[in-house]
Order: sequence, then structure tokens, then C-alpha cells
Amino acid sequence: MASSLTCAGVIWAFLSFLCAAASCVGFFMPYWLLGSQLEKSVSFGTFRRCSYPVRDESLQMTVMVEQCGRYASFQAIPSAEWRICTVVTGLGCGLLLLVALTALMGCCVSELISRTVGRVAGGIQFLGG
Repeated sequence: MASSLTCAGVIWAFLSFLCAAASCVGFFMPYWLLGSQLEKSVSFGTFRRCSYPVRDESLQMTVMVEQCGRYASFQAIPSAEWRICTVVTGLGCGLLLLVALTALMGCCVSELISRTVGRVAGGIQFLGG
């Protein structure tokens, strides 16, 4: 297999992939904020939460649901700031994955990545980060 990347480019491709994977895992995991509520451990991220309070009308009290899940809809995310964070972080992860996978393909395909494409990809990574 021929490569269109230099040794530094191959290192950049693998580091880009590792960083993109770490960003995506961090985005999908609900452990951004940790705390406790009603004597239970709770955590949540931009669009997922674990152990959250729910009003039980039959018992007329608030109970803790001890499971992880995503919000039922985009509007169910608690605040406009968290919604913006969800969109921006999701787009950033998508851009980072696009660049990383393109760079990894450049390790296997000759003439895929030129100097100009590498510079543009670096700019996209900067925006994605």
C-alpha cells in the first residue's frame, strides 16, 4: 500500500484518530457533571443523564430513576446553553472524525492528501476542537 503522507503525517493521522475517538466518547458519556440529589449519586452530560428525579403522581412525591438515558427530545435538554453545547460539541466531534478518517485513508492511498488538503484539514481540526 502506498501512502500520500510523510512520517509526521502518519503520526498526525493516528493522533487525530485517537483524539477524535476520545472526544466522541466524552461527548456520548453522561459524566460531565457529577453530584448527588435525594441521597443518590447523579451525573449528566449534554444530552444524557444518569439517576434523575421524576415526579410520581400516584405516590405524590419525587422519586429517583436510577438508570442512564438520553433526553426524550431536543427541547427536553434543561437549558438553551446545554442545547447549544450539544449541537456545537456534536458538530465538533463530527468534523474531528471526518478529518481523522480521511487522514487514516491517506495512510493507505497514494495521492489522497496533498499539502493544501493537509492545511485545510488542520484548519478543520482547529474548528472542530
